Amino acid sequence: MRRRSFLRTGGVASVALTIPTSSAVAGRSRVSGASTQESYEPLGRVSVEGAAEAVLGDDGSVAYLAATTGFAVVDVSDPEAPELLAEDRAIDADGSPLLQILDVKADDEMLVVPGPANPDSDEFFHGFVRYDVSDPADPVEIGQPYETGFHIHNCYLDGEVLYVVANDVDENPLVVYDLGGEEAEEIGRWSLLEHEPGWRDVDWQARYLHDVYVHDAIAYLAHWNAGTYLLDVSDPAEPEYVSHVAETDLESQLEVEDDRDARLGLPGNDHYAAVDETGDLLAVGREAWSTGGDDPDGPGGIDLYDVSDSEEPRFRASIDAPRAADERYYGPLWTTAHNFELRDGDLYASWYQGGVTIHDVSDPAEPTERASWRDPETAGFWTARVAEPGQTFVASSTPAIPHGLTDGALYTFPIRSGEQADQPSLTDLDALEFDGDPDAGENESSNGGGSDDTGAATNSSDGSTVASDDAEDDDASGGADRTPGFTATGAVGAAGGLAALEWFRRYTREDDRGPS
Repeated sequence: MRRRSFLRTGGVASVALTIPTSSAVAGRSRVSGASTQESYEPLGRVSVEGAAEAVLGDDGSVAYLAATTGFAVVDVSDPEAPELLAEDRAIDADGSPLLQILDVKADDEMLVVPGPANPDSDEFFHGFVRYDVSDPADPVEIGQPYETGFHIHNCYLDGEVLYVVANDVDENPLVVYDLGGEEAEEIGRWSLLEHEPGWRDVDWQARYLHDVYVHDAIAYLAHWNAGTYLLDVSDPAEPEYVSHVAETDLESQLEVEDDRDARLGLPGNDHYAAVDETGDLLAVGREAWSTGGDDPDGPGGIDLYDVSDSEEPRFRASIDAPRAADERYYGPLWTTAHNFELRDGDLYASWYQGGVTIHDVSDPAEPTERASWRDPETAGFWTARVAEPGQTFVASSTPAIPHGLTDGALYTFPIRSGEQADQPSLTDLDALEFDGDPDAGENESSNGGGSDDTGAATNSSDGSTVASDDAEDDDASGGADRTPGFTATGAVGAAGGLAALEWFRRYTREDDRGPS
């Protein structure tokens, strides 16, 4: 094992997306008086630059955060004073930088850090790095970095078995690795296109394998518009189809005329799926925005399914997303569902600037909201995870919403019912203060560049090249000659990662109908 030097600030310094000063300050922060307030409020907060996904260690006292240019470790044992323990901002993988880290996974004493989250330059490492986190304050690299050759948007670690989503224009497989030895080893694959070959004729991003969750030998694959697939992984080397749920179907996707709207808007958009600790209740979150099309049109919510019989899932109810005055991708407010956790009859959910919520789902047919909190001017929540059951949960806020100025941070919250005092409105834009122009994103790509009517690439505000929709089939794997959001030297690599949170954000632009 190789010991690394942590709490480093080296790496990419230039960030195209403005990050408030407070988000760059690492250390301990206390939310004044939160523990004694009657209204529902956070207990504590610590700044984490570039924060994205957060997961908890086995005992719930330590949170591990993907942080775009690296990862961070936060002690949450005192929820009123979370403390940054360690971070690595300059991961060297066999001489190449590992960037665009939007996901991490931990199990027992192992942490997996994958990347990049989106197709990118061959100059950057595509794969994952393992760490021994038996001492969370001093992670130690295990073995050699494993190069996959493809970008990794998300993964799931189950003991010593790692499940990885793999996507390119040809295929969207689940790839399984054994991490039990000194070196990682690929042991299995499963492909939607082998199970149902007709999906090969659908735009690759519309069938994108976005995320994977594993519980009790069942893997749950969020396959965007293809739906959420349940696989038997009792033998991880031979995953087998069990069933799936979907809001749309292959026939309707083959008839789609506007791939942009199909990727950004409902129906479909299966983004994240997970079950509760019993494995009987499945939640599917749909990340979507308003496209100006037919109903349903607006931010995606979370659907609940009874999967006590995994071969016969049954829909139970939907939890709607908070509504906002402007729900376009390039609007000033994102309120669509993102990541969440089901635990002990409750659903802990993040809704970007729509805040965090706790819903009682003990009766899945009648979910009821127990608590919610939001601060859309400064917090855009990526995920919500239980830290101490019955007591506290954590939620990470990301700075990377295209037209938001939200902070990178980790918040701690009490697990109880309650109402936030004077909760900010999402429908009255005049009551909110945004430094940016909500309309500034029109005809721009996700990191500030524009494209002409033909979709040709143009220059972004930081001088780097931005790929258009036409780049997808030409170079979806991110060749060095066409790397959206990156310069040849990688000097703004982190900027591209911060601004392009999801796979399709590198390839979209907006006209008067909404995102494209």
